[in-house]
Amino acid sequence: MQKEDLLSKPEQIRSKIVDGRINKRLEELALLEQPYIKNDKLVVKDWVKQTIATIGENIKVKRFVRYNLGEGLEKKSQDFAAEVAAQTAAKPVASPGKEQPAVEAKETTVEHPKAAVSAALVKQLREETGAGMMDCKKALSETGGDLEKAQEYLRKKGLSTADKKSSRLAAEGRIGSYIHDSRIGVLIEVNCETDFVGRSETFKELVDDLAMQVAACPQVQFVSIDEIPESVANREKELEMQREDLKNKPENIREKIVEGRVSKRLGELVLLEQPFIKDDSVLVKDLVKQTVAALGENIKVRRFVRFTLGEEAKEEGIIEETAAV
Repeated sequence: MQKEDLLSKPEQIRSKIVDGRINKRLEELALLEQPYIKNDKLVVKDWVKQTIATIGENIKVKRFVRYNLGEGLEKKSQDFAAEVAAQTAAKPVASPGKEQPAVEAKETTVEHPKAAVSAALVKQLREETGAGMMDCKKALSETGGDLEKAQEYLRKKGLSTADKKSSRLAAEGRIGSYIHDSRIGVLIEVNCETDFVGRSETFKELVDDLAMQVAACPQVQFVSIDEIPESVANREKELEMQREDLKNKPENIREKIVEGRVSKRLGELVLLEQPFIKDDSVLVKDLVKQTVAALGENIKVRRFVRFTLGEEAKEEGIIEETAAV
């Protein structure tokens, strides 16, 4: 109504022109109003009608989602180039000499004054953190062979390359999909730093595995714990606080039990906290870290969506039946 070419028009004419323009704009936003890509003489809704006539059943296009790789991620090429240059310049400080004694990894055990550490454990820590062989040995020795404490030790020392890479911009990557028996569909976006890594077989396998993981975990709603809204966490806490088995517990004990249960429940909702479907001894977040260490680039699981055939229709049917009763 505020366009310059309409200001001098009579109100009645102006309204008709505006209605026409709005209808045209709205049609541009609607899938069913688009020219069919295989025959632009047809619009999509007519193509659907033709298919209905052929098959003899009602057909509804229910929903769709479209991901564009890296959309919304701001790539500042100058900043990125400067960051790469800074990282390259900093490489000599990382004591590359510590990587040399790879022969020692062949030993069955590594003797150390504080603890004897198996080569298998050193190898696992190296894969999960990307730290040097000797750094991994020292971390495990200092922490009595405890893998989690060793990872924390490396992070504190700034030796975990997987954690260092996590702060770097990842705006390339791959959008993967997985369809199971035409009944479950998953779309997932996983980002890395360069197109070269995004096209690699290792990265492609990771994305395909993650898409399959989402399909296999119907309870998963979020990528990471950080994504869970505070309202969801508060609701889970309220539900746990009201459980019968906790009512007679002292308040401090009750709080600890609730905290543990809520943490477990929130973990069940998160993709990165799931046991990997191909190896349940590894969590998805550790699989990603291993791939970061292998490829040498930051990797971020950005988002995913899962469609289950008829899921909303079934819920609506139940609501209608309940209302009828």
